[in-house]
Amino acid sequence: MRISLVPDGVYESYQQITPELLQSRGIRLLLSDLDFTLAAKKTRRPDQSLRDWIAALRNAGIGRLQAAGIRVMILSNNRSPRRVEQFCRDLGITYVGHAKKPQTAGFRRAMDQAGTDPAHTAMLGDKLLTDMLGANLSGVTALMVEPAGGARTPWQKVLHTLQAPWKHLAGGVHRI
Repeated sequence: MRISLVPDGVYESYQQITPELLQSRGIRLLLSDLDFTLAAKKTRRPDQSLRDWIAALRNAGIGRLQAAGIRVMILSNNRSPRRVEQFCRDLGITYVGHAKKPQTAGFRRAMDQAGTDPAHTAMLGDKLLTDMLGANLSGVTALMVEPAGGARTPWQKVLHTLQAPWKHLAGGVHRI
């Protein structure tokens, strides 16, 4: 358990999280936040680029001597499961709702469902106080992305400005 807000890497978008990057770190389970990580908050359905990204992760290593793909699960704090359920159904993936990030119980439930451990798990998210802190407390690799759809409200802008020092400690944002 590591009490830290510093991510292991910061990226512009989920699309920079490649099968090769995850496999180089031994990751077999990628937990991901939904809102502002994979899609803007009000997005009802996944777009084709997200579907293609999930398919590439799922198919990573198939036909080679490596493990057969990287499993992706949503780890969400959303109180209402309706949108998350539909979004995940469209992607053909599962989710753990009411995760109460940064608490570790949701992380443990997801790893138990996937049959893996912290050493082979990563968390992808856009917030330090929920996603990155929870990942670090759970002992999983913490991967941060810039908010999908951008920070729009005054509070989001303040929040993302306050995250800048921790992103810098992680080596800054990896740009394409």
